[in-house]
Amino acid sequence: MSRITPAACVIGFLVMSMATLRAGRAQEPLRVGDPLPTLKGQLLTGRDAALPQAASGKVTLVAVGFTYQSRFPGEAWAEWYRKTLGSRADVTLFEVPMIGGLATLGRWFIERGMRSGTPVDLHGRVMTVYGDTDEWKRRLSYSSEHKDDAYLIVLDREGIVRWLHHGAFDQAQADDLLGVLTSFAGEDQPEADHDPAHRRRES
Repeated sequence: MSRITPAACVIGFLVMSMATLRAGRAQEPLRVGDPLPTLKGQLLTGRDAALPQAASGKVTLVAVGFTYQSRFPGEAWAEWYRKTLGSRADVTLFEVPMIGGLATLGRWFIERGMRSGTPVDLHGRVMTVYGDTDEWKRRLSYSSEHKDDAYLIVLDREGIVRWLHHGAFDQAQADDLLGVLTSFAGEDQPEADHDPAHRRRES
């Protein structure tokens, strides 16, 4: 019969403790005032990229989708952004489809379809994330009831979260979003959000 040594017990305990700590941190939802954790993916140009670094110090709207159907609200928000703020150089948009599970097996076909359906000049603003999406689902308070929502994040120039929302396009929310984007874009050094509670909107 094999024996479990005290050293093996200690190592096992440490491994399980580290896993528990990582899981605990991953389950914390993203909140206004938090720095955005590094989000890595690949642009439709083929280049690897990461947010918030790829935003180049601009105020940024990030539109995340977790399902095929979520592309519809995502595209509606993106269209509103381009019509309303697309001409500004101090604000930018990244669309971030997140693809996990068995869908990753169709990566080549997915990328081909997205490239053909996206204007070439926008390829540098679509960043696809492949792999385990559970961590970001927890961060964005994803739920099965809202699986097809667009999940929106506003980042200031320092990569700090300033606004969160999920849902289909809504003009009242768009008006709020416009105020947030232009407010932070117009500041040389964005001030802290003095009333963060009102910045989170959920449908």
